[in-house]
Amino acid sequence: MLRSLRPSTLVIGASAMLALPAAFAAERIQVIASFSILADMVENIGGEHVDVMSLVGPDSDTHVYSPSPGDARALADADLVVFNGLRFEGWMERLIDSSDYAGPRVVASEGVDKLDYHGHAADQAHGHDDTPDEHGHDDHGHGHDDDDHGHDDDDHGHDEHGDEGHDDHDHGDQDPHAWQDLAMAQVYVVNIRDGLIEADPANEPTYNENAERYINEIEATEEEIRELLTEIPASTSMITGHDSFGYFSNAYGLRFLSPVGLSSEAEPSAADMARLIDVIREQNVQALFHENMTSPAIINQLAEETGLPVAGTLYADALAAEGEASTYLGMMRHNAKTLHDALAEPGHDDHGDDDDDHGHSHGHGHGHGHGHDDHGHSH
Repeated sequence: MLRSLRPSTLVIGASAMLALPAAFAAERIQVIASFSILADMVENIGGEHVDVMSLVGPDSDTHVYSPSPGDARALADADLVVFNGLRFEGWMERLIDSSDYAGPRVVASEGVDKLDYHGHAADQAHGHDDTPDEHGHDDHGHGHDDDDHGHDDDDHGHDEHGDEGHDDHDHGDQDPHAWQDLAMAQVYVVNIRDGLIEADPANEPTYNENAERYINEIEATEEEIRELLTEIPASTSMITGHDSFGYFSNAYGLRFLSPVGLSSEAEPSAADMARLIDVIREQNVQALFHENMTSPAIINQLAEETGLPVAGTLYADALAAEGEASTYLGMMRHNAKTLHDALAEPGHDDHGDDDDDHGHSHGHGHGHGHGHDDHGHSH
């Protein structure tokens, strides 16, 4: 079970603990992750060498989070800070500045193929449909070479955070939810791995090995997800609480609509709701879904007014406190299974026979030469 503060070790008996040298615990580096999904990634890569604290815990909403003085103190004592970037945590840079933290920072999304955001889906539905026609990446070739992650910004991600202090919940013109595409998650893994190596070079071999294993698990999970989603017709639309599934939609060929934009803090107007009800009636909207960290009220209202079923709960911005969705890969499998159970038409396959590539070039490069000056972390 992922908690806000959780060592990445197995629980062992008290007698064994007494036998361990006192210096063992001190060898672990202290890592602060902004939210639960990143914390789980860090634990998978860091293993027994890290203690991870997640500022925003499971089933909690990063969009509306307000850091506490205790968070600033925790950052001041940390060896490494990991956050998403792309203005997802509008409060993060201000928190780091207030804590006087001076160690390495990992901007986990640095180098992903960013998706532009053009307004929430209720408006977009009346215009054009950006969903790929063949369940693939029409516009994004995802070549994940460790040494080429699009590091054109010499300040490693700080340009994109420059305005965060003005509006803690303004995500700008790009969708920050890149972890919803498992190919982009591989970029996250490489960035986190390199940050851990910078903070703890003595354990570089372990971090390399763990990252390699985790990337293999990510690839296997993606294959499993694609297998499930082939039975959902490409024309199918579904509605969630906020626009958090753009990367999932782009990667796996599904169409998500929502009453509000990228931030769960937004409230839809009466006009927004009316437009979305029109869209539901005009298009092939099959089901509504709750999100674990947003209020169910809006979705429940849509269900009442349209007669559509609420087909389950999806996890977008936070892990579950327990169960399958309490890990990142478990969350992705849970979402795919929930969508499949609600929307699949057995025997249907829009994907064709060439779906092994899906626009992803998986040359993510598991080489272990680390030029730490040009990865997704900074000083």
